[in-house]
Amino acid sequence: MAEIKRNTNKIEISDGLLIPDRNENGLFSAWRISFFGALLILLGLIVFSPEPYFEIIKFIPDGLFNTFLVTISSIFFAMIIGLFTGLGRISRNPLINGIANIYVEVIRGIPLLVQLFYIYYALGKFIQVPSIIAAIIAMAVCYGAYIGEIFRAGIASISKGQMEAALSLGLSRPQAIRKIIIPQTLKVVLPPLGNEFIALLKDSSLVSILAVADILRRGREFASNSFQYFETYTLIALIYLVLTLFLSRMVGIMEERMKNAR
Repeated sequence: MAEIKRNTNKIEISDGLLIPDRNENGLFSAWRISFFGALLILLGLIVFSPEPYFEIIKFIPDGLFNTFLVTISSIFFAMIIGLFTGLGRISRNPLINGIANIYVEVIRGIPLLVQLFYIYYALGKFIQVPSIIAAIIAMAVCYGAYIGEIFRAGIASISKGQMEAALSLGLSRPQAIRKIIIPQTLKVVLPPLGNEFIALLKDSSLVSILAVADILRRGREFASNSFQYFETYTLIALIYLVLTLFLSRMVGIMEERMKNAR
């Protein structure tokens, strides 16, 4: 969910709520309590109540693999789409700029769930796409629009003097962007890209509606066969919680190191 950051000039809304506060270093910080509490509960359920919790764990390994496959593949292609979108948003070419702007506005105006249905079912009338490929395409296209805004903001944060210096050295504008601006932009946008990776991991649970055998889908299959819905969804929720909290800590560490390196 969104975190509201206030300063004297504006209210900035970001998706960084899960990123641990660097000032929370105490033994009983919110992140430590949440992460280690969820991990202990998860392990306790498996050890002290193997039936059904250990049976569920044995049922979902392929779901865990597919969840990460969809997440990593989607964020990879979304970053490529986002980079070109961000460059398009700052392009001086009216056609390229217009296409990039329209793409961002249209995609951000359609819910991800609708995009999943559209690519898999609606476009399935013309071309049959495997469910996992449709899921990756939909999530990459959706997140590409948001990542495009991240790249646009990152490029805009680079001092104009960098571009002027590159041009004065004889580089063309495309060369200056490729060799000077983008490398510096990557350092700026890595932390928010980490946030998007976490958000995409959570949203990957939506792909279960396309019969992709992710964690949630495998959990639903186990629950429908055993009728142990409470136990199954409790375990699934704990797995997602442990994964997202662990990744949030990694993003927080990466962000802190990059700030110290500047």
